[in-house]
Amino acid sequence: MSKISKIALLQEMLESAESSIRSAKQLLIELGGSKSDLSEKYKKSAADLSMSDSPEGKVVEGVFDGQSMIGPDKRTYPVPANYASKSKLVPGDVLKLTIQDDGSFIYKQIGPTERKKIVGLLTQEDGQYKVITQGKAYKVLLASVTYFRAEVGDKVTIIVPDLEDSEWGAIENVLPKTDDDEDYDDLTTF
Repeated sequence: MSKISKIALLQEMLESAESSIRSAKQLLIELGGSKSDLSEKYKKSAADLSMSDSPEGKVVEGVFDGQSMIGPDKRTYPVPANYASKSKLVPGDVLKLTIQDDGSFIYKQIGPTERKKIVGLLTQEDGQYKVITQGKAYKVLLASVTYFRAEVGDKVTIIVPDLEDSEWGAIENVLPKTDDDEDYDDLTTF
């Protein structure tokens, strides 16, 4: 396949992917499920969780939203990207945060949400890494991409919530390249 035909094929693939994403977003809005609705859902789930004082410090339970933890007080608590990546947290996971007297934050996953694994293609758009799979783009943390030494164009396995829609996923692994991927590599590295 010539370089010009590969470029044309790549442009066609990108236009198709963009069209699918626009359609999916529109359908989500029509069904009443926007990004803000997901955030509200996490806030409602977190409202049922607890906050208390303990000998170790203040203990706050909350719901992971893909980047942060939402507590029962509706505050957003920063979750270190390295911890979220290493623990393969996905939106909906319940966390316990202990804020120690010296100001240290210690997180522990206490209630993982139901998960499923899917394979997709790692891309980057406007500085945000995403995995495109099944007609949808899932955001992934930069810390996961660097930990796995993943590159744009790699096939990766991600973990996403099984029972609900999400805009975030967690990288499980980078799939090894095969001889069948050789032509595909040419499309992603010019």
